[in-house]
Amino acid sequence: MTEDEHDPGDAEAGATAAADGGEASADERVADLQERLLRVQAELENFRKRSRREYEDAQRYREIDVLRDLLPVLDNVLRAIDASEKTADVESLRSGFRMTAQQLEKLLTSHGCQTIETDGSAFDPNVHDAILQQEVPGAAAGTIVGTASRGYRLHDRVVRPAQVIVAKGG
Repeated sequence: MTEDEHDPGDAEAGATAAADGGEASADERVADLQERLLRVQAELENFRKRSRREYEDAQRYREIDVLRDLLPVLDNVLRAIDASEKTADVESLRSGFRMTAQQLEKLLTSHGCQTIETDGSAFDPNVHDAILQQEVPGAAAGTIVGTASRGYRLHDRVVRPAQVIVAKGG
């Protein structure tokens, strides 16, 4: 017999049981369903609390990976400071700072932070902040001819606009 086919004897037995104690079993079923409902509601509330706690922890410690990556750069800067106190060799200090800057740029790139293009490109107010306009022979109006400070973007959002000098038309 398949699940879809019913034995007429089962239906008769069920009808007899319902007639004998139908009211008691219905009350038991209601009580059972109410208990299940309360358990499910409690589980849902616990899930909400746990999810909220996990979200808050994630927000609280979201910068930990960046900080872990920055600490070696700080170590190198501190070593450079110590070395500057013990040597007069400016070129080796400059070289050390260049390496530290490269390390920092690599770190920023690994976290999705890119430098905004400036020199020679067209001024874009969405990513550039013009701090000065200059007449520059041979440069088209609106072209960036100098950078005061680099700008950065994280994915598609500007972290800091580049401060630039823009050629003005004659």
